[in-house]
Amino acid sequence: MRRRRSLGALASVLGVFLAVTGATGAARAQAEPGKRVFNGMQITFAANTPDAFCTVGAVGNDQYGRRIAISAGHCIADPTHTYADREIPEDIAPVYDRNDVGFGPIGHVRYFKDPEGSTVGHPTKDYMIIELVPAVTLSSQGPYLKETDELKVPGGQPSPNALTPPLDDERLLGAALNNDNELVVSGQLGVLYGRITNNSRGIYQSWAGHQAGDSGGPAIWHVPGSAYPSAANTFQAAGPWAGITKARVAGLPPFVYTSSANILADLRARDAAHPGVFGAGFHVTDNP
Repeated sequence: MRRRRSLGALASVLGVFLAVTGATGAARAQAEPGKRVFNGMQITFAANTPDAFCTVGAVGNDQYGRRIAISAGHCIADPTHTYADREIPEDIAPVYDRNDVGFGPIGHVRYFKDPEGSTVGHPTKDYMIIELVPAVTLSSQGPYLKETDELKVPGGQPSPNALTPPLDDERLLGAALNNDNELVVSGQLGVLYGRITNNSRGIYQSWAGHQAGDSGGPAIWHVPGSAYPSAANTFQAAGPWAGITKARVAGLPPFVYTSSANILADLRARDAAHPGVFGAGFHVTDNP
């Protein structure tokens, strides 16, 4: 699932790139206000590498009034460990709509977990926070999925990243045989759904499929009784945001997702230690 861009290289290369093109991109963004940013949007981290891309998982606001998009942390490599796992107020890592790089940056990476750490030392925290630029419009409606809220699981098992007491949106979906929790996901394969068969510390395994480039993409909880995506409803589905695409593994099922509970809990814990964290208190936008 990994389409990574080296942030060590980005820091130097993008400094030159932005010096040359930053004014043009900013002017374009101001000239075309209202560009929609939505779940399922494919993003790239350099305008000249559109084939190295990831996907937006959720769009909304944080408790400090900032406009935020969430994707997978492993989408960026940081060989020098200079930028990973810290707030990045500098605009050194722009994010582009893969299908409209000429617009200029839609936002800037403000935080990501080290990609090596995400699979070794921090398996529960593989996420990225992007602060969106003022010229874009937030949308809850992706190509297939409408995110209605953050998933809340009253009484569920807390995320391992949660403070005490945990909030309801920091609790995990069950995966036992008597649970029928399903994810509905969106990516290059279209829209797919499948039961969660395993929950390992807030990392879900499901039969809902994905492929390379879908990392960071959206997963919603299938609300019991709601319609599954089908030709009858033009393959649309709606539900609370439940997580983002993480990886494919050797086991069955091979499709793995980072729960929204893990991300939200880690944001709150980091903000409690250092108030002002980008993305803290994230809420999915209710803009259509």
